[in-house]
Amino acid sequence: MTQQERRASGALALIFALRMLGLFLVLPVFALEARKYPGGDDPAMVGLAMGLYGLTQAVFQLPLGLASDRFGRKRVIVAGLFVFAAGSLLAAMADSLTGLMLGRGLQGAGAVSAAVTALLADLTRDGVRTKAMALVGGSIGLMFALALVLAPLLSAWVGLSGIFGLTCALALAGVAVVLWVVPPEPKQHANAPKGKFSDLLRHTDLLRLNFGVFILHTVQMSMWVAVPAMLVQAGVVKQAHWHIYLPAVVLSFFAMGALFSMERKGKLRTALLAAIALVLMVQIGLGMLAASGTIPTVWCMALLMFLFFCGFNALEATQPSLVSRMAPAPLRGAALGAYNTLQSLGLFAGGAIGGAVAKWAGAPGLFALTSVLVLLWLIVSWPLRPVGRHG
Repeated sequence: MTQQERRASGALALIFALRMLGLFLVLPVFALEARKYPGGDDPAMVGLAMGLYGLTQAVFQLPLGLASDRFGRKRVIVAGLFVFAAGSLLAAMADSLTGLMLGRGLQGAGAVSAAVTALLADLTRDGVRTKAMALVGGSIGLMFALALVLAPLLSAWVGLSGIFGLTCALALAGVAVVLWVVPPEPKQHANAPKGKFSDLLRHTDLLRLNFGVFILHTVQMSMWVAVPAMLVQAGVVKQAHWHIYLPAVVLSFFAMGALFSMERKGKLRTALLAAIALVLMVQIGLGMLAASGTIPTVWCMALLMFLFFCGFNALEATQPSLVSRMAPAPLRGAALGAYNTLQSLGLFAGGAIGGAVAKWAGAPGLFALTSVLVLLWLIVSWPLRPVGRHG
């Protein structure tokens, strides 16, 4: 990477990290803390308040991606972060479950993931883009593990409203990073060719990648309906689950070297398919453990979590990198907006489907479903055409 590429990758990964840390800090404690608010005794409404963020984010990802193509990436990112901060502040000031719902919905309207990844693609060459995307994906995984450690401590200290206040501060810190740390974005030329969104709908490989990110995040959310209970069965108390997650996430970063080596050799498609196969192996392994009726061992669960995060982090790096390469340059923000929309819908679908299937068929049925979904994803992705690297 050049000095500017390192600066752009680090700064934009930091923006993702600041935003996602604020989101992840809420997740482990939201259901418990929301019960203290008027209306919080309704589990269905609490679940809706928690998931509303994903729905509004899915609605706004594509429009903001299109806006970044037209008005510039930085303007859209700054505006989106201010909206996210306003939603966090509204949730921090809420005195009822309805207020929390409004705040969560407004948070989701600040959907800047597409604009951030499009700007990262603008500022990096094809040859190093997967590495840049891996920094972003790695920062998200690290923030998830860190939130599992910090959330219970912060909840006991400042409560849910204090966590939302911290989320607001983190979003404003992200604005400062955009304005003063991120390198200037490439200038748009008035006579540059304009793309049509319909062109993206005819791009078969982009549709395959969009399908893939939907399945990945559906499976990710679904499996976490059952994994915590399996860890408890293995003898790991809830407060110590991060002892498994954090080392698995950190160690998986070291495995990314194999991904970068395959990219340098022009084998990014092979890396993508191998990562999907790895996620499939984990789902089958979890299903076999759940169906066996025996108590899983800590080491077995730790190994499966490590393998899952290896595949997950590789996919979080390769898929958006491939989208940014395949999409026509005038539609890069729109393509990443569509991609992030399917990602958000996957998160929502995973929570809803995972809970329903686990209730109906138990953990064995849940992992049977996730295995079938990932197998279907592997089949759909197999014809993906290799994309060459430039620069």
